Amino acid sequence: MATIYISLGTNIEPHKHLGAGLVELQQYFGKLALSRVFESEPVGFNGTNFLNMVAAAQTELPIAEVVAIFKQIEQDNGRIRGEKKFSPRSLDIDLLLYDDVICELPVSLPRGEILYNAFVLWPMAEVAPELTHPIAGKTYAQLWHEYDKPSQQLWPVEFTFPEQLTL
Repeated sequence: MATIYISLGTNIEPHKHLGAGLVELQQYFGKLALSRVFESEPVGFNGTNFLNMVAAAQTELPIAEVVAIFKQIEQDNGRIRGEKKFSPRSLDIDLLLYDDVICELPVSLPRGEILYNAFVLWPMAEVAPELTHPIAGKTYAQLWHEYDKPSQQLWPVEFTFPEQLTL
């Protein structure tokens, strides 16, 4: 059984899509461990703020199948393939870690943005503070402590999780 860490982000009807995405993730992967929900300014373009968070789950599925499920959940929530990299998103779900696997295919793991985006690193440090990044060799708590926090604006927000979600 592998432990996976999942980044979720949205800035189009964010409460609706984040809630729906979590419910679908739970249907596929069972109980989820969740960070708080954070609001952040968009990175790389001007637009409305994002809601972001990290979830952890257990799976026996291979990486490629996990990623295919994420793409289906994104599509179920109105995500259009082929959008510009830096643009509004109804729902963006990324595999951050699959145990301590380091690979480039079928996706790059660990996902590079863990180390560079506050909206991934802070919630990751909440969900798995003592877990060690497989390349950086530091815990997520250490990485967040050392992060240049003024470089990206990010703050926790209240979020009402869907009733169907088992917390």
